[in-house]
Amino acid sequence: MATPVFYFIRRCKTISKDLLVNEQIRAREVRLVDESGKQLGIVPLSEALKLAKEKNLDLVNVAPQAKPPVCRIMDFGKYKYEQRKKDKEAKKKQKTITVKEIKMRPNIEEHDFKVKVKNCMRFLDNGDKVKVTIIFRGREITHPELGEQLGLKLAEELSSVGVVEKPAKIEGRNMVMVLSPKNPSGSK
Repeated sequence: MATPVFYFIRRCKTISKDLLVNEQIRAREVRLVDESGKQLGIVPLSEALKLAKEKNLDLVNVAPQAKPPVCRIMDFGKYKYEQRKKDKEAKKKQKTITVKEIKMRPNIEEHDFKVKVKNCMRFLDNGDKVKVTIIFRGREITHPELGEQLGLKLAEELSSVGVVEKPAKIEGRNMVMVLSPKNPSGSK
C-alpha cells in the first residue's frame, strides 16, 4: 500500500527551516520559556498555548530536536522582523571577493608586461584576487621554465600589494598562479 500524499506534504512542512508557531506544534508537552527568558518548566501544550494567548503573544518552537521540545512565548512577527533586519545588516557588511584573470604568453614584451602588472596592482588594491594564466602555444610548452620565470617576475613586481596564494602550476597548456591582496579589507 502506497504512502498517502498528504502525509508526505505534512512531514516536509515540519522539516523546513521555519520555526513552528502555535497550532503547528505537535508535541504533547513542551519545556516552556516566557518572554523575559524565565524557565516555566515542562507543561502540556494546551496550557502553553493558553498562557501565550493570555499575553497576546505566540508560542514558538525554538528547539524542536530537544526532548521535550523547547517553546518560547514571544511576539513572532517582531522576532521575524528583527531577524530580517539582522540578516540584511550582515549581508551589507560582507565583502565578496572576486577573482580577476590576467592572461599572458611566455614571450610577452616588456611594455605589455608592465601594463599587466599595473592591472594586477589595481585589482589587488580593490581587494580582489588575481588569477594569472600563462598560455603556451605550440612548442612553447616544451619550455615551462619560461612561464615559471614570468610568474616569479610578476610576483616580485607585486610583492608590495599582494602575495602568492597558489604558486605557478601547469594545467594542460596553461600555467596558473593565484595572487591575493596583502590587506584583505580592500581599502585604499
